[in-house]
Amino acid sequence: MDSSTSGSGDAALAVSQKVQEKLARLGICREIDLALHLPIRYEDETHVFPIEHAPQGRVVQVEGVIVHNEVVLKPRRQLVCRVEDRSGSLCMRLLNFYGSQVKAYAVGKRVRLLGEVRHGFFGAEMVHPKCRIVQENEPLAAAMTPVYAVTAGLPQKTLGKLIYQVLHYPQLTGLLDETLPERIVRHYQLPGFKNSILALHHPPPETPVDLLQSRGHPAWQRVKFDELLAQQLSMRLHYRQRRSRKAPQLDHKHEHVLRSRFLAQLEFNLTAAQEKVMAEISRDLASKHPMQRLLQGDVGSGKTIVAAMAALQAIENGYQAAIMAPTEILAEQHFQKLSAWFVPLGILVVWLSGSQKKKDKQSVLTAIESGAAMLAVGTHALFQEQVSFYQLGLAIIDEQHRFGVHQRLALRMKGMQQSGIVPHQLMMSATPIPRTLSMSYFADLDVSIIDELPPGRSPVVTKLVAGNRRNEVVARILQACRQGKQVYWVCPLIEESETLQLQTAMETYETLCGIFSDLKVGLVHGRLPAKEKTDMMAQFKQGEIQLLVATTVIEVGVDVPNASLMVIENAERMGLSQLHQLRGRVGRGADASVCILLYQQPLSAVARKRLKIIFEHTDGFEIARQDLHLRGPGEFLGARQSGMPMLRFADLEQDGALLTAAQSVADEMLNSYPESAQRHIQRWLGDKTEYLRV
Repeated sequence: MDSSTSGSGDAALAVSQKVQEKLARLGICREIDLALHLPIRYEDETHVFPIEHAPQGRVVQVEGVIVHNEVVLKPRRQLVCRVEDRSGSLCMRLLNFYGSQVKAYAVGKRVRLLGEVRHGFFGAEMVHPKCRIVQENEPLAAAMTPVYAVTAGLPQKTLGKLIYQVLHYPQLTGLLDETLPERIVRHYQLPGFKNSILALHHPPPETPVDLLQSRGHPAWQRVKFDELLAQQLSMRLHYRQRRSRKAPQLDHKHEHVLRSRFLAQLEFNLTAAQEKVMAEISRDLASKHPMQRLLQGDVGSGKTIVAAMAALQAIENGYQAAIMAPTEILAEQHFQKLSAWFVPLGILVVWLSGSQKKKDKQSVLTAIESGAAMLAVGTHALFQEQVSFYQLGLAIIDEQHRFGVHQRLALRMKGMQQSGIVPHQLMMSATPIPRTLSMSYFADLDVSIIDELPPGRSPVVTKLVAGNRRNEVVARILQACRQGKQVYWVCPLIEESETLQLQTAMETYETLCGIFSDLKVGLVHGRLPAKEKTDMMAQFKQGEIQLLVATTVIEVGVDVPNASLMVIENAERMGLSQLHQLRGRVGRGADASVCILLYQQPLSAVARKRLKIIFEHTDGFEIARQDLHLRGPGEFLGARQSGMPMLRFADLEQDGALLTAAQSVADEMLNSYPESAQRHIQRWLGDKTEYLRV
């Protein structure tokens, strides 16, 4: 294994190439990774229960002599052995077994069984217990037996042996040395790192199993604290590195002439929350260090106007701005909205997408490169090789969680001038990020929150309707359309196949055309050519289409104030943030709006919980908090996580206090103990830190 990063300068543990490859599948590349490959659970082989008194429903160990052994053929082939001790007997059943086991578990053999005691047809039984042949009075295990996550070709025994070697290998004595200064260990009353790791791999018999399994044991607390601290240190370090770089100072020298003209043409006033976040962004843009700010705001809170004003600050200073959106529909909508605002101000706005014709694309590229276009809007096409900015001062990324780390980095690098000046970056998200998640995974960003909706927005009423009541939904749509309102019908998300999703959308469209023969029905989906998609959305926006059948491509950013009813089919298949985003497409006008969630029965327990949360809550932050609780951070963070090391041991919901402590310790270590901080990061993250800077 790699001794250069083992945590010790001494000789490395000898492991064959094949074993190394298998270890790498578990994320183990260094000796310290083996030490940190902690058990997922424990087996208590330190006690033996008399068979008669073995508690049912939990994993226990019993010992006895086999008094009967036979292969039973009905109801299915199985090996059945009766095991007896002085207190009573139980049945051991093996449903999958080898011929050698029939011989090994012969009558008269003494065995120790570890498994769950259940009540079966023949009384107490264990099905497929862990079974060992032992001698009478053979000593019990001195510590609980760890059970590790394994991979094909690397069994428990081999992995356990490697971990034992690494923990007791004389040449690796420094592997588990303390990385935290003694003052911090004392102040936070932390158990020693080495003792904690040894205790978790080989807990002594008196250790309470429930504290180990729930990860509430002090040794687990120490490991979780160290993991959170490594993450905080790495984030803070990258934050500091960024602060040392230079960015264009987009200051107030022009006294915001363009911004004043822009605000004067709006038909409404900004909310206090929009004013507050704009002041934060404006201050950052005027700094000589690159801004990296996350702008959070619930669906419909008015993030686009804030982005527009940030872009104007760059343009007033002679720099270009770029806005990147995850879908063509959203990119084009941004383009249309920003063009309507900016063209009267004499600013050329261009848009770039993968589906544009070569000739159109070329003229856009020329306008960006020459500096004629001061604002470029587009999809991921914006960061492709042929795109060259004249002078990019600000990169704005909408729905940032949908882009991978490399994509966001690529857009920022686009604007990096030869002088090493880096453009400012503003990321926007309508998927609110719970506080603990923000403290943990977004600690390298400055965060602004728009925490109020513009006046005149009516709350959306959510209704849950079972699939067998579709007729009532159809009647509701007819009523809304006859009143001059418009309706969305969102087709189910079918993750396995885009083709299957498209087919469902087409079938739904044809069915609804048949039902609503006197209505104008439209269809929009991801496979539709860009021009057709744009035309369809324009017709819907202008009120020419009354009912729009759509796949989830309309999830983000579509703004049609007259649409006051949405039907989401198979809502039980969708995630909470997606349901919340979709629901946010209605309720954009002054009229009361309704979102009907059509679901199919029977519902799984998770689907039932999701629908209950979306039914009971309209606050995006509360929905996000509950979502984190349901799914955990991995899925919640989406594409941001491309390559980013996830937390393995700490739980953000349970370990909020540890996270707060890790935050303050990170600052202290970087300021007063920089070498210890580097050693700590190296131990926990190794080479995985490069992704954290995006």
